[in-house]
Amino acid sequence: MRCTIVVAVLLGLIATSAVAQDQSAPVKDQFGVGVIVGEPTGLSLKYWLDEAHAIDGAAAWSFWDGNGFQLHADYLWHNFDLLDEPSGLDGKLPVYCGVGARLKFRDDNGKHDDNGNTVFGIRIPVGISYLFDDKPFDLFAEIASIPDLTPDVELSFSIAVGMRFYVK
Repeated sequence: MRCTIVVAVLLGLIATSAVAQDQSAPVKDQFGVGVIVGEPTGLSLKYWLDEAHAIDGAAAWSFWDGNGFQLHADYLWHNFDLLDEPSGLDGKLPVYCGVGARLKFRDDNGKHDDNGNTVFGIRIPVGISYLFDDKPFDLFAEIASIPDLTPDVELSFSIAVGMRFYVK
């Protein structure tokens, strides 16, 4: 029951943040839905707040430090000037960094106890995206350090790649 309440609150916060933003932001295709593969693997979402800032998140399966379902959301800053656009391709290549939160529900492996099965941590992602100029897709690769705060304080990492399709 406690996990259900936490998940509902996190999803509500993400939805409220997305709806509360200025709908006239200069990004043509603001909301992306796709996949993330690696650690974790699952559904990826991204909402552009303006030309340089976005909120992303995932609902995915995590295989590191005990299998489990993971939710995460991050606030991202994009730098479009750090790398040159690839020659011969029409698109942008921003580098991004951010801060967010992760909630992981580890599999209890048949123990049927709640001790240590829910992990909460702070996500610090760094990545690179390729934003196509003429297609509503992006590709991304990222690594995130995650200082877990509960049930124990420890450091974990995630590395993943993915793609998203943007809708207006």
